[in-house]
Amino acid sequence: MRTDAPGPDPGAGAGTGTEAGTGPQPGAGAEPDAGVDPGVGAQPRTGTGRPGPRTGGPRSASGARPANPARAGRVAVSVVFAVHGTASGTFATRIPWLREHLGLSPGWLGLALVFMTAGASAAMPLAARAAHRHGPRRALAAVSLACCAGLVLPPLAPALGWLCPALFLYGCGLGLMDVAMNAQGVRVEAEYGRSVMSSLHGLWSVGTLVGGAGGVLAAHAGLDAQLHLGLAAPLLAATAVVAARWTPDREPPGQPASAREGAREDEAPPRFALPTRGVVAIGLLGFCAVFAEGASMDWSGIYLADVTGAGPGLAASAYTAFACTMALARLSGDAVVRRFGPVATVRAGGALAAAGGALVVAAHTPPAAVVGFALIGVGIAVVVPLCFAAAGRTAAAAPGQAIAGVATLAYASGLAAPAAVGWIAESTTLSASFGVVTVLLLGLVAGARVLRT
Repeated sequence: MRTDAPGPDPGAGAGTGTEAGTGPQPGAGAEPDAGVDPGVGAQPRTGTGRPGPRTGGPRSASGARPANPARAGRVAVSVVFAVHGTASGTFATRIPWLREHLGLSPGWLGLALVFMTAGASAAMPLAARAAHRHGPRRALAAVSLACCAGLVLPPLAPALGWLCPALFLYGCGLGLMDVAMNAQGVRVEAEYGRSVMSSLHGLWSVGTLVGGAGGVLAAHAGLDAQLHLGLAAPLLAATAVVAARWTPDREPPGQPASAREGAREDEAPPRFALPTRGVVAIGLLGFCAVFAEGASMDWSGIYLADVTGAGPGLAASAYTAFACTMALARLSGDAVVRRFGPVATVRAGGALAAAGGALVVAAHTPPAAVVGFALIGVGIAVVVPLCFAAAGRTAAAAPGQAIAGVATLAYASGLAAPAAVGWIAESTTLSASFGVVTVLLLGLVAGARVLRT
């Protein structure tokens, strides 16, 4: 969607000084009269309190059919999410090729992969500034192109010394694209007036499954990873760049005057800034969910094999059950969020995930453990999408800046979880490790109230 006025972005939520944009809260099940249609006697107000020019198409209330630009924006952002997931899934399946091609031990490979996470964490805070400077649409296209271009670098590395910076650069692209597409998702959600972030992340999960399936087929066919990723990268880049042209094209707002004395409405977000207390609280909620996700993804197969005595095929089914139930729950999660609201949804999901974690800890047979991991997948599915949506509505920063803060905190646990589970298991047992995961899942129940923004 587009607006020719430089006024505040309605997608930034209540704290941006946009009265017409405070209507239906995404994910909160807005009432039909909660929002004010800019086309029906009300105009958005600037940070100075003066009425500003009208922005794009009409805002839809809950249950109303969104305007055509909103639907086009949602489809476009959905495609970008799917591309990001496909790139991630494609790369993950070729990690064994990298290990074999370079003759790396598990320890050296793990060290190299840390560079990818470090690159993503370092680049995420820069996404908001890029969107402010070039516009959200152009910034999304640029970082999508950078992400897909980075996909071809790791298989070209001739040695570990080259692989580490290649993975760092690829991680930078992943992090920038992640923040940019989530910020656009927040804008689309605001235009819809109801929750859509869960389905966007569901399509990301579908993309990982598609990319993973393609990578498995390429590996079984003996296709060289350099050729495989070299063919996949331009196709994914072209798809994302074209889709980005249909995403919202509003400048993200600066901090409102009430948030910082003397702040200018058009002031660019800082390159790096400490997250606010509200953003930290939301990020810690995401941390708990991503920790459980990382632990389940990396250790579910080993858990079934070592604790329940499952064979290789049955052990692999634990991850499949986890990934598939998470994708399905995300695709259907928006309807649940609209019906019950984000706080109640996360509390119920946290309780369900904690029950799944307890079942995993108590499991002595493979079927019970598989069901436990499936319940964890369902329970945590909508937490990260709702965290990003809540961050985009905070009043303290531009959407991309707040989302970057949440993403950095939450995704840090994706790096910490596999190692932490291994360390705890080394000192105690693998069952005890998932006891810790279960305690963190209970944190979702206790901390869900931070999503009431």
